[in-house]
Amino acid sequence: MKNTFGTSVCTTVFGESHGPAVGVIIDGLAPGIDVDTELISSQLKKRRPSGKTDTPRVENDNYQILSGVFNGKTTGTPIAIVIPNENTKSKDYNYGVARPAHADYTAYMKYHGYEDYRGGGHFSGRVTAGLVAGGAIAISALKGLGISIGTHILSCKDATDTPFNEVEKEISLLQGKQFPVINDSSEEKITNAILKAREANDSIGGKIETAIVGMPAGVGEPWFDSVESILSHALFSIGGIKGVEFGIGSEFSNCLGSQANDKFRYENGQVVTETNNNGGINGGITNGMPIIFKCTVKPTPSISLEQDTVNFLTKENTKIEIKGRHDPAIIRRICVVVDSICALTVCDLLAQRYGTDVFLKGIK
Repeated sequence: MKNTFGTSVCTTVFGESHGPAVGVIIDGLAPGIDVDTELISSQLKKRRPSGKTDTPRVENDNYQILSGVFNGKTTGTPIAIVIPNENTKSKDYNYGVARPAHADYTAYMKYHGYEDYRGGGHFSGRVTAGLVAGGAIAISALKGLGISIGTHILSCKDATDTPFNEVEKEISLLQGKQFPVINDSSEEKITNAILKAREANDSIGGKIETAIVGMPAGVGEPWFDSVESILSHALFSIGGIKGVEFGIGSEFSNCLGSQANDKFRYENGQVVTETNNNGGINGGITNGMPIIFKCTVKPTPSISLEQDTVNFLTKENTKIEIKGRHDPAIIRRICVVVDSICALTVCDLLAQRYGTDVFLKGIK
């Protein structure tokens, strides 16, 4: 039962959707990193439901830092953050009837019926609140090294946003937005697509695009610990992520080598590439260009339409009409979760390359 990720900077999540609390433990961050409590709150606010496109379940996220922080800075010991669950309605969940595309049945098979099934239990997106709180501290650590991360909604069915172009400028723009799109006009189109699905008692998925800027060249390992491998490992831990592609991804299948290759040149004494089709990574190792990748986000599996399923307790075929409070799309709220888990992963990659004191002494 593995709920910890990382080698030098390790992240552990805990809690269930309708349990007393969810939270995170981060072990391995250097002492002396500024802990910006306002940033933690603002990141949690981005994840929190806030309108017609989100679930009616709104939690206050009154987080508490129990250890690892003193006088506004990390101490170097494990950081423990707890976030209470204060708005639950467990009566909406009928144990034994498997909700399609949820983990109800697989959790039953793994935990032999002892799992907390309410609201999806430990498999719920609610658990990502801990990742966002801990990720905010990682974001602060990376900021001191000149590294920034941003994610935006790239598409939602036929509604699209502008892809990353002026990456640093656009990441800065996204950091101040509750609805993460680069082009302001995209918000209305994407919102309408989500609301159309909600009106049909259905849900909708889409694609998001993430950029990590400021990473030095030379981070990562070949083969099994490539930067793509480690980031993908972390990203696929988020239940709604069903695909990850770096650079131009699947578009490589339509390219000639002469079109796909990123040509190198020196610019102001630094090696850069003329294009960034490979998303800032060669041979599993960063080349100094922005790391760019896209994630496919599946439609929220909880929908109000009647569906075929099984009762795994009575071993019968049955029907289900899911009740409760659910998002017609998680694509807006998942963006800050992706930023957070990427920040924690990048901290781990940097600590492995330069040592855990890199956040104090800088990259040399």
